[in-house]
Amino acid sequence: MNTQKTPQNTLEDITVSIKQKLATLWASFMFLYIYVDYFHLYMPGSLKDILAGKVFVFDISYVFLLIAMIFVAIPTLMIFLSVVLPAKVNRWTNIIVATVFIPYMLFNLAGEAWVHMYFAAALEVVLLCLIIRYAWKWPRIET
Repeated sequence: MNTQKTPQNTLEDITVSIKQKLATLWASFMFLYIYVDYFHLYMPGSLKDILAGKVFVFDISYVFLLIAMIFVAIPTLMIFLSVVLPAKVNRWTNIIVATVFIPYMLFNLAGEAWVHMYFAAALEVVLLCLIIRYAWKWPRIET
């Protein structure tokens, strides 16, 4: 009788669902997205510009802040939606939202951009591409 024993120090490799992968990618994206804006406050002149009512070339107004909040709310909600939406809707929502956010993240480099912003933008684009890839290759049920 040939019985193989698994060594006791072998780690269990738990399978993670596609929904969990997408949600964690969106969460990772959100950390970078928020921290880039936060670190921008440390750049010389940023606070002076904000106190003068400007961000880049835009006047700070309720419309500007609403648009900024919408662009923060979308990926924030994608963390939740990636877990709860049904597969078909989930797949296309992730593909579309991630695709729309790639040029938006690159647009954020307009104006004065420091190395940390390029680094974060590259990581953000990689995460968004991974979201698109995972959603595109969503596992199918064999019939």
